[in-house]
Amino acid sequence: MTDQDLELLITVVVAADDDRQARDACRELVAHTGGRIVASGDCSDEEPGCWAVTVSVVSAERADYHTAAALARAVRQFVRSLRPEFPVPPVSCEPPTAWTVLDDPELIDEWVPGAERLLVEAWAGGDPHERGAPPAEPEPEPEPAAQPTPTPANATGPDGEPVRLWLRVDVVADHTAGAEWQARAVASRIVQSGAIQGVTARDGVLSVQVDLGTSRQGGERALRTAVSSLGRTGWSPIRSDNGVSSIGWTAETRPSSGITALELRAVPEQGAGAPAAPGSGVPPGPAPARG
Repeated sequence: MTDQDLELLITVVVAADDDRQARDACRELVAHTGGRIVASGDCSDEEPGCWAVTVSVVSAERADYHTAAALARAVRQFVRSLRPEFPVPPVSCEPPTAWTVLDDPELIDEWVPGAERLLVEAWAGGDPHERGAPPAEPEPEPEPAAQPTPTPANATGPDGEPVRLWLRVDVVADHTAGAEWQARAVASRIVQSGAIQGVTARDGVLSVQVDLGTSRQGGERALRTAVSSLGRTGWSPIRSDNGVSSIGWTAETRPSSGITALELRAVPEQGAGAPAAPGSGVPPGPAPARG
């Protein structure tokens, strides 16, 4: 994929007993879209007896000129592909993403038996699951876009210190489930699966803390790799405070709905859980369990 290509992420909340059953329920949707399952997880804490399965699809739309319009069209075209006469719900757009939620049981069950609803997202900037993207900030020498993983990686970066990566996603949303969906979508661009550690509300914004796992690249390099996977511009310089490295992004204007800010933190593995961002109102997350 190129920077002009758009990717669709379809997250299905489906009633299932386990991961295999949830994935099997999405088989017809995957075949219809020509996509692939890139993530799945138990979301029974928010939706009892349910699993969330995310399918990645390359959209026929391209962001050649007007990215926002192309993103919205990609979402609408996907909805119409499910059933042409189905009325498309409102599409929210905050480049580089646009999204909508389908909660019509009759339509959804036609493609995924037992599904509760679908979150349909379009993303610009190339396939987040291919790691060939260039760094977001200029570097003296090119660096491999290695992916931080939930378990320690074998390769050791130049800094050589294992760090825990944490992601905070601030979302203007009415419901926790909607904010968590968007946080999972952002996290999936960095790692295959991230563990949500908590959600707090402040001034109409839901802040979702996500544990992205361990990286052995060292703090600053791990952050640059994660930022390159997200593909956004306008990130702050990397800051360092008491061994914790961080970098942030904030929307120029606060949207009526959607993502309004992001923060990535690299915490020394010997440290505790995720530290709160200054002024974010987000308490530290629990320390990850150690095997």
